[in-house]
Amino acid sequence: MPFISLTSLEKSFGATQVVRSFDLALEKGEFVSLLGPSGCGKTTVLRLVAGFETPDRGDIVIGGESVLKKRANQRRIGMVFQSYALFPNLTVAGNVAFGLRVAGMAKDDSARRVGEMLEMVGLSGLHDRFPWQLSGGQQQRVALARAIAPRPQVLLLDEPLSALDAKIRVSLRTEIRAIQRELGITTLFVTHDQEEALSMSDRIVVMNGGRAEQIGTPQQVYDRPATRFVAGFIGTLNLIEGQVTRHEGALTLASAAGHLPLPDTSAQGPVAVAIRPQALHPCPPDQGHLTGTVRQIEFLGAFTRLHVVCAGVTVQADCFARDLPQGIAPDQPIGLRVAPQDCVVMA
Repeated sequence: MPFISLTSLEKSFGATQVVRSFDLALEKGEFVSLLGPSGCGKTTVLRLVAGFETPDRGDIVIGGESVLKKRANQRRIGMVFQSYALFPNLTVAGNVAFGLRVAGMAKDDSARRVGEMLEMVGLSGLHDRFPWQLSGGQQQRVALARAIAPRPQVLLLDEPLSALDAKIRVSLRTEIRAIQRELGITTLFVTHDQEEALSMSDRIVVMNGGRAEQIGTPQQVYDRPATRFVAGFIGTLNLIEGQVTRHEGALTLASAAGHLPLPDTSAQGPVAVAIRPQALHPCPPDQGHLTGTVRQIEFLGAFTRLHVVCAGVTVQADCFARDLPQGIAPDQPIGLRVAPQDCVVMA
């Protein structure tokens, strides 16, 4: 039985329906990310779980019990906000101890717990500082310590890293995931950053228009997108339009740029094939599944990206510098090969 079940959730604000027939089940200790563009409903789902909003329809079950009739402070949920939401008049220790004091914990026990939490988030020795004396990353660590100090059964994270610079964001997401694993706390994380979701999550829920377009592991969502929206939203992707047919005895996609090998598929007629740039390998034009002309060559550090125009469509191929054809340059013809298993058919 799932630890958290969201069943047929719907929520509207006025005439605008923000969450539509939303279903999700989380196992105890699982880290699940809600990923999608602004306005897709992911933060509203989080607020419904927290008790800050009430669903128009549906149910929210935590630990085998519906929490719809419980107030936010009765749901044993810890929440970390994008804006930190620290109390400016309280020290670091005072902020972390706030929820413990409200819960009636004894002063000595509270002080011990605060010390444990600050050590866990790497802020030992900063007990007496005020929020304005801390960096953004340190403030977010305080917010995390405050959320987990009362030992909630669920942790909700609402884009907690979006206000931080890139280097701190990468470091802090690693720390958050390590703490979550150590505590074994069931976590729902909201983000619009696909790299965060892919690197941190056990599963990802890709949302669009208030609905879950796909739910799966990071690898499933990245390698096997279920819809064109997911295919276009997660990572860089090439979409090649064509017709499913047979060419020289093999199942292929016949397109203006060439014939792409396909895995076994029941799809028929006009389809699009999704291919990640790293799955396309440059080769001589007469050996390629696709043929085209190099338009641009981008050096991106770990790899080089080729922009190749194939029958009027620009295709991107990523490869290591050592794999580039010798003397490759813009305006030269080139071929691109791909394995059948790397072609995802989008009906």
